[in-house]
Amino acid sequence: MLVALDLAAIAASLGEVPVGAVVTKGGVILARAHNLRETHHDPTAHAELVAIRQAAAALGTWRLDGCTVWVTLEPCAMCAGAMVAARVARCVFGCADPKGGFLGSLGDLSAHPVLNHRFEVTSGVHADACAEVLRSFFRARRRVK
Repeated sequence: MLVALDLAAIAASLGEVPVGAVVTKGGVILARAHNLRETHHDPTAHAELVAIRQAAAALGTWRLDGCTVWVTLEPCAMCAGAMVAARVARCVFGCADPKGGFLGSLGDLSAHPVLNHRFEVTSGVHADACAEVLRSFFRARRRVK
């Protein structure tokens, strides 16, 4: 999670919402990413999706069996759905997202009974630090406007 927090700081320095994500397998980092929506003008360039794409390329398969996605903010429905589609084994996230999170806050795609894949979720890892990165970013943006 500390690597994901460093990536979130990079995102903030680029004017991106500070979310970082890392994909690991067997303790090895396969992919590192941060939000790139503003940079790429791409609504799907969430940190998780960028990292999932990188991990799939590194493994040479779309199936991320045995992989863990580490992310600073609870994934949205799009990102949680991508984790289902990629067959990840686990997602570990920092702080909850009560307005958009879909691994417990607004719903839970990780354990939906009709989906063809389920994965483990661990929440609250370095939650205070993850939340503070976001709070600081948005506080600074409100001051500028």
